[in-house]
Amino acid sequence: MIKVGVIGATGYAGSELVRLLMSHPQVEIQGLTSQRYIGKNFYEVYANFRQIQDAVCKEEDIEAMADECDVVFMALPHGVAAKKVTKEILEKTKVIDFGADFRLKDPLVYEKWYGLEHGGPSLLTEAVYGLCEINREKIKKARLIANPGCYTTCSILSLLPLVAEGLVDKKTIIVDAKSGVSGAGRGLDTGTLFCECNESIKAYKIAAHRHTPEIEEQLSYAGQEDVVISFTPHLTPMNRGILATCYASLLPNVTRAQVEKAYQKWYGEEYFIRLFPEGVFPETRWVKGSNFVDIGFTIDERTNRIVVIGAIDNLVKGAAGQAVQNMNLLFGLEEQTGLCMPPIFPG
Repeated sequence: MIKVGVIGATGYAGSELVRLLMSHPQVEIQGLTSQRYIGKNFYEVYANFRQIQDAVCKEEDIEAMADECDVVFMALPHGVAAKKVTKEILEKTKVIDFGADFRLKDPLVYEKWYGLEHGGPSLLTEAVYGLCEINREKIKKARLIANPGCYTTCSILSLLPLVAEGLVDKKTIIVDAKSGVSGAGRGLDTGTLFCECNESIKAYKIAAHRHTPEIEEQLSYAGQEDVVISFTPHLTPMNRGILATCYASLLPNVTRAQVEKAYQKWYGEEYFIRLFPEGVFPETRWVKGSNFVDIGFTIDERTNRIVVIGAIDNLVKGAAGQAVQNMNLLFGLEEQTGLCMPPIFPG
């Protein structure tokens, strides 16, 4: 059994992780921590766990948890993990970080976009970007995993075959993405109150969203040259889900058959990526509660642009499910272990 600890278990992503771990046949949960609910049973915070998970939420002590656990999940705000994870910790346990602290290789880029001085730059070279479909072999050997962001997971996977196979003009990429409100976390914020979100949709952090450099960095690796994109996120009045509509200009004479071949090459054997047939496009309702990524595309011959649509559940493949997928790779398990549930509908 893999002994696991969850730091930050009472946020939305943390609670989703607990849900997935409890159905995992090779996992034993050693400890759950929380800042706001120390001393409370987990089911007192999330009543859906009543008579299922009665662990008491403890105060965070990463040193003690590292001694007890084979892997520690850190579901904490950006800027925290980098100050807590050390080489000494990594000698005792593996760490999967949900935040952005170890996703970007250049600490100056991190500081520019997050407005924080990086707390652990010495670990950036060791950290592995945990997008399993792309970095599977590196993940297997890692001690520190940077679990990708939700917008980034959907955007990168939707676009990567086009960039990697040189089918599009890399200067023309636009990502228009929509997210459910749970992506903003469980903290109190006027912008995510019911009356502020319901019956409305809004763009936010226009040309300034923190996931932009993460998408650019990974696409640049795939395309072997710097990729700069336009990325606009939107908040939609639903609990879960991300839909990314991605645009790019095709290079001259690129055909649909070539595009289909590229997606099959990269994802044809990927369990969690479902490629849609021509004329059928993803919707967030068909991935809710699952670790699947749905991808479909069309070519606008009038403008010579390709339009790729990707959909994920932001709390599963965009956070907790991807973390479990990473854990499975770290410990030599089948990648789908504990993640084979179909999407829920209606939800």
